[in-house]
Amino acid sequence: MHQISPQEALVYVMILTSAADSHMTDAELSRIGSLVHTIPAFREFDKDKLPAIARQCQEMLQDDDGLENVLDSIKSALPAKAYDTAYALAVDIAAADLSVSQVELRILQILRDKLDLDKLTVAAIERGARARYRLL
Repeated sequence: MHQISPQEALVYVMILTSAADSHMTDAELSRIGSLVHTIPAFREFDKDKLPAIARQCQEMLQDDDGLENVLDSIKSALPAKAYDTAYALAVDIAAADLSVSQVELRILQILRDKLDLDKLTVAAIERGARARYRLL
């Protein structure tokens, strides 16, 4: 398993979600960049490393057992108190292009199971995303 920092794990979560349907949209990529530049979890993160970390995650996903290895790296790098943050970022990326595919929904399910998130936390995060990304 590849050892990564907590911030790299959060980037991995976003790349994993964006790449789930084999198509990373401009909206998703833009949202990843925006989140890395604005949320406090990335305050000490070297933002210039974002493209290299994204490539590293994509390469890991292409290996045999890539998904499981990426998920294991994410879980081992994050403190338990940040599991909900990781899931919230994944939901934001899935919703960024205003369309969540079945494969993205499956990745979200796999992620919340891997991180042992409770149903109430998951529901709150997903409800918040629906409110933020609703078209008027």
